[in-house]
Amino acid sequence: MQVDIDAVTVGISGALLVRDISLRAGSGQVVGLVGPNGSGKSTLLRCVYRALRPTAGAVRIDGEDLSAMNARESARRLAALPQEAGAEFDFTVAEVVAMGRLPHQGATARVTDEDRRTCAAALEAVGAVHLTDRGFLTLSGGEKQRVLIARALAQQPQVLVLDEPTNHLDIAQQLEVLSLVRSSGLTVLTALHDLNLAALHCDLLHVVDGGRTVASGTPHDVLTPALLADVFGVRAHRVPHPETGAVQLLFDRLPAQ
Repeated sequence: MQVDIDAVTVGISGALLVRDISLRAGSGQVVGLVGPNGSGKSTLLRCVYRALRPTAGAVRIDGEDLSAMNARESARRLAALPQEAGAEFDFTVAEVVAMGRLPHQGATARVTDEDRRTCAAALEAVGAVHLTDRGFLTLSGGEKQRVLIARALAQQPQVLVLDEPTNHLDIAQQLEVLSLVRSSGLTVLTALHDLNLAALHCDLLHVVDGGRTVASGTPHDVLTPALLADVFGVRAHRVPHPETGAVQLLFDRLPAQ
């Protein structure tokens, strides 16, 4: 399922946070947004999962305007893990993951055997079966993140939107989660803080700075020393990953001018 962001602009209180951004995530692709803090990545993703309405432009899924769909219909196609995702009350992990099944249930929200199997498979996929009966608020940050990803997978979407999905995860968990996302077959649009993780796991990258897209392409083509110096203010040394050959980066401070 293809996602198109078409000339999206977001203005709030007179400030333009996103300026005329267009990009495409093709069916089954993992597409990353990278850029400095405050560059507009999260604001753009909020438009994709309908937490924010663009001032101009549109988000389309397989050519259909997302804003024209009702909430249930869009939730069957797209699941999101925002940065601020959480649970206000102390639900059990099983209850949190089961929330992902709501778009597929009728007015009575009756839990079916299929719902139970789907939730169990999602917890198994993220390695969190042992947390099933725990209260969500008792979990560590990394455990919470894995459970919330399981909730998104239980929704059985065709598009997955992730805003900094590796927050609070240790290195092994970061690699596990992104490998899981990569192997899911879903169309994935994600904002990532770690450029090396983005280079390893994304098919395409869009660099956002000042609310605009300043570079787009494969990680190898986009993550150049010149761009990283200009956008991130660092000196980057490119090296190939010893197993995959993917570009990886070592950083220094830019020399004083």
